[in-house]
Amino acid sequence: MSAQPRAASADTPLPKANVDELIAQYDEELPQRSLTRRLDLGISIVCFLISLYVLKQVFFPLPQGNQYYLMWFLALVLPLVFICYRPGFTRKPADSTRDHDNPSIIDWVLVVLTFLTCAYPVLPFFSGGFNEFLNRQGSLTTLDVTMGGILLVLILEATRRTTGLILPLFCVFFFLYSYYGAYIPIGWPGSHAGQNFDQIVNALYNDASGFYGIPLDVAATYIVLFTIYGAVLDKTGAANFFIELSFSLFKKSKAAPGRTVALSGFLLGTVSGSGTATAVSLGAVTWPVLKKAGYPKENAGGMLAASGIGAILSPPTLGAAAFIIAELLNVSYGIVLLWAVVPTLLYYFGIFLAIEIDSRKIEVDYQPPAGLRSWPILKKGFYHFISLGIIVVFLAMGMAPFKAVVYASLVGIGFGIAEIIISRRNEPGSILGAVWDVIFSALSTGIRSVLPVTSVCAAAGIIVSTITKTGLGQVISDILIKGAQAISDNPTAVIVFTCIFAAVAVTVLGLAVPVTASFIISWVIVGPALITLGIPEAAAAMFIFYYAVLSEVSPPTALAAVASSAITGGRVIATMWQACKYAIPAFLVPLAFTFTPEGAYLVAQGGFVGALWTGVVSAFAVAALAAGAGGWLLRRAGWPERVLCFVAAGALLYLQPLSMIIGFTALVLAVVVHLILRRRPTSTTPPKTTEPNEAGSPAESS
Repeated sequence: MSAQPRAASADTPLPKANVDELIAQYDEELPQRSLTRRLDLGISIVCFLISLYVLKQVFFPLPQGNQYYLMWFLALVLPLVFICYRPGFTRKPADSTRDHDNPSIIDWVLVVLTFLTCAYPVLPFFSGGFNEFLNRQGSLTTLDVTMGGILLVLILEATRRTTGLILPLFCVFFFLYSYYGAYIPIGWPGSHAGQNFDQIVNALYNDASGFYGIPLDVAATYIVLFTIYGAVLDKTGAANFFIELSFSLFKKSKAAPGRTVALSGFLLGTVSGSGTATAVSLGAVTWPVLKKAGYPKENAGGMLAASGIGAILSPPTLGAAAFIIAELLNVSYGIVLLWAVVPTLLYYFGIFLAIEIDSRKIEVDYQPPAGLRSWPILKKGFYHFISLGIIVVFLAMGMAPFKAVVYASLVGIGFGIAEIIISRRNEPGSILGAVWDVIFSALSTGIRSVLPVTSVCAAAGIIVSTITKTGLGQVISDILIKGAQAISDNPTAVIVFTCIFAAVAVTVLGLAVPVTASFIISWVIVGPALITLGIPEAAAAMFIFYYAVLSEVSPPTALAAVASSAITGGRVIATMWQACKYAIPAFLVPLAFTFTPEGAYLVAQGGFVGALWTGVVSAFAVAALAAGAGGWLLRRAGWPERVLCFVAAGALLYLQPLSMIIGFTALVLAVVVHLILRRRPTSTTPPKTTEPNEAGSPAESS
């Protein structure tokens, strides 16, 4: 690992410039260029106008239909990638004497070419117009195929610039598989008739799939509006409000810094929508406090990473893949939020228990700041909760999520403007400029934030189209099931092993590609295997969603943990394992969704009573996991108790009568053994370490 940025002092949070740099360096999306002020302003104006076009589509849809809108959306957004993202992977321009790295002539050529190829189907003087282009489906002209082929290359390049080389390589592999499928011997898994170049381009460019399939549709209708909403919250000060409120709520507890990290991580997810960005933004403010309280660097970094990725798993604004779940399963986004409620409660219950255990093992010494009161903080920024509540209420009323989030954004902007007017009533001349800055910045930032997602979703359409046209998804599904059957022919064992194989496959895929792409690819490859075994679609989708997200805290990449270690100065690998310890419920609870029919109750597939009793039993399992991983019951626990706790957790998560009896018995036995061993004389407790050493060694191994 290269040299890490210097952590903040114990009293001072990281400056915003350093926070932005860390997010850019360790997020799954590559950093944007440093543009000159004039060009940056020009791009912001273009993004602002695009956001108005997107908002218009919500209330006044184009009469030509959704595919027509998607073509224009891609034509307006994708060219910006070649302006805002550099072709290489370095953070700074090669010429270090410049403070910017504006696009080159080649980049501007790509901008023009991208716009022309994206807009070609809807420009009458090129393709004959939208209707004429669609009428040629299956029999494209040479010009149609040429433009589609060029756009394919441009989308791959845009994806490479924004997220790296892995996803484009995946796309190239699937393209080659589609083209050369006829060369695979008949009888081999995955063999097919093959498609020529014209057929592939037709499926990607003219069909209502490929480039313009569900992934891009979700990016252009849901994700872009939620990124605008997140930008509104950011510009109106929601991040600071959430952190201050969290500190004030837990101020009387010695574990307050850790609890604050968990609660703030949940709340900040509504602002950033990225696990890594949430972890960095949170760590910039809370690490100095965690350090003062005596948390070792690795424990603090793991806590930040686990809390950050938890934000993607939590209502009311889940990660981008949740919107794709709603579209794929043809359900409302509000239903997907309902599915996530119990797993979210279990996830944060596990984090809070792990935090409490660490606070006792480390002997945290926290003194709350004087004058920190919840009511004044809440009174000043309560409107941030109102805008979040509007989303939930409107979704419950059956309103489309893209309309609900627009109304929430308007409410957030309205309250933000009111606060500006009140706070600057003695400076009337500055009010108008501040108001315009909030509106303009929020709308333009929202579009800029969706650039990487747009390119990823367009590229993911290549993979989805290939898998659909060739039937590869069913082939891989059969391989997974046959692999499980090779171990055991017992139907229950087949489900268990298939789910374990699927969890490993999704997690490994997530190490290489962004969360959204990981979910899309996994759904079309792994999803059929789970559904074939009788697992409900909702449980299968949430299972894949969780493991796609968990790639951000999974070694050896674990981007959220790497970013957190850069803030705390802790050892990277040790921070990753600490993050796994805090996030362990999220690694194991999704297996409960799929192992048994009762497990689907956890994602609201069995009514309120079903969700209640499975949630309670799973809470005991999570408690056992936390005790086993943290090594603490009433005091430090030895390996006998910890092993019993792990056995209890595994048995309880299976959610069957016999396994639950075994699980509760093991948990009670763990407590009994602990009480017996507790009476034995113990060695002197080592002195408390309040200041971690420079090597980043934790005060107590967990």
